Amino acid sequence: MGEVLPMPSFGDLFTDTRGDDRTMRVSYHPERGAVVLSLWSGTTCRGSFRMAVDDVSRLRGVLAEIEASSAPTTVLPVVPPAGGPSRPFDATAPVAPRSPAVDQTGDISGTAHRGMLPVPRVA
Repeated sequence: MGEVLPMPSFGDLFTDTRGDDRTMRVSYHPERGAVVLSLWSGTTCRGSFRMAVDDVSRLRGVLAEIEASSAPTTVLPVVPPAGGPSRPFDATAPVAPRSPAVDQTGDISGTAHRGMLPVPRVA
């Protein structure tokens, strides 16, 4: 997996929604200019990803869009104009949902191919 470093003082730990002692650690390594996302099962690191600090704002933007789209919407009461409604108002009429805008951030039309999986080495 690579070198294992102690958890830096700047980071956080998130639990997986599936449970089973799965966690994701996020740590900042200023000496490398990287944020490391690592996936853990108990005390075993199962995978890691080093992200350049310059890409953090883009990730934060994606997460903000996800959070905004999943937030419950507040329904405001409809107040008719002072002179009365110009047409009958039907509160039960369906309202077409708005589709969120989707930004394509790169060529996602290809297929990911992983060659041969590495054979685990046993000491």
